[in-house]
Amino acid sequence: MIYTVTLNPSIDYIVEVDDLKLGDLNRMNRDLKLPGGKGINVSRVLNQLGAENTALGFLGGFTGRFINDKLQEDEIQTDFVTIADDTRINIKLKHGEETEINGLGPAIRPEEAAGLLNKLSALQKGDIVILSGSVPPSLGADFYDRLINVCKQTSAEFVIDTTGPALMDALVHEPLLVKPNHHELAELFGVTIDTQEELVTYGRKLLETGAKHVLISMAGEGALLITKTDVYHASVPKGVVKNSVGAGDSMIGGFVGTFGLNEDLLEAFRMGVASGSATAFSDDLATRELIEKLRIQVIITKL
Repeated sequence: MIYTVTLNPSIDYIVEVDDLKLGDLNRMNRDLKLPGGKGINVSRVLNQLGAENTALGFLGGFTGRFINDKLQEDEIQTDFVTIADDTRINIKLKHGEETEINGLGPAIRPEEAAGLLNKLSALQKGDIVILSGSVPPSLGADFYDRLINVCKQTSAEFVIDTTGPALMDALVHEPLLVKPNHHELAELFGVTIDTQEELVTYGRKLLETGAKHVLISMAGEGALLITKTDVYHASVPKGVVKNSVGAGDSMIGGFVGTFGLNEDLLEAFRMGVASGSATAFSDDLATRELIEKLRIQVIITKL
C-alpha cells in the first residue's frame, strides 16, 4: 500500500479575472475549488494510474470536510486526523500572471499530532509512505523525523519531497526517493549549478548521504535519475505549458505508483516524467489518458 502524508492541506480556490482593478469591484469569469496540498496531489495522480493508496494528514472544519468529500468522490481512500482548527484556503488569482495568496495553516495540537503517528504505527514491510511539503510550525521542525522513525520501526519505505534542512536530515534514514529540482539542488548545497555534469555531481552527494534514488527535474531540459550505479536522462514530451502547480507531485506519483507495482526503475522514471508533463500541459492534475499519450514520447538515455 502507498500512503501519502499532507501535513498542511488546503482548498485551492482558483479565480479567473480578466482585468483586475485593485480597490474596485471585480467579477470573476470562472472559479474552481480543488483539494490541495502536495501529498493530496500525489494521491490524485496515483488514483489516475490505478495505484491503490491512502491519503493521510490533518483536516478540520468545513474546509476539511470539503477536501475529504472531494477525495472520496474520486474513490481515493482517506484516513485523515480530524483537528479542531479549520483547514486553510489558498487563493490562486489568474489575471494574465497568476497571483497566489496562501492561507495560514491551522495550529495542530499535541494530541492531534500523536493521532497521525498512531495511524502510521500500523505500517507494514512493503508499504511506501510519501512525505510531501512543509511542516506547520505548530508541529515542530523535527516532525518529519518523528514520522520517518515510525516508518523505520515498521520496515516501511519512505519518499520525502521537501527542501532545506528537513530534506538533508532525512537522508541518513535512506529514503527510497528524493526529488529536488535543479534550483532546489543548488540551494541545498549553497552553490550555482550551470551544467548537467554539476547536477550529477551534487545529485550523487545525496546518494552518498543515504538516498537510494535521486530524481532531478530540469523543466524543459528533462529529468535525471541517479542510482548507486547509473545515471539516466529522460526527455520531456512536447506540449504547451499551462500549469506548473502539482507537476513535481505528479512526477512522484507516476514514479512511485509504477515502481510500487513492479519495481521497474526505468519504467517508473518514464511514467514519472510523463505524469509531470501531463500536469504541466493541463489546467488541473494529469489524467490517465494524457499520461499514457505522453509516456511513449519520453526517451530515456543512459549517460
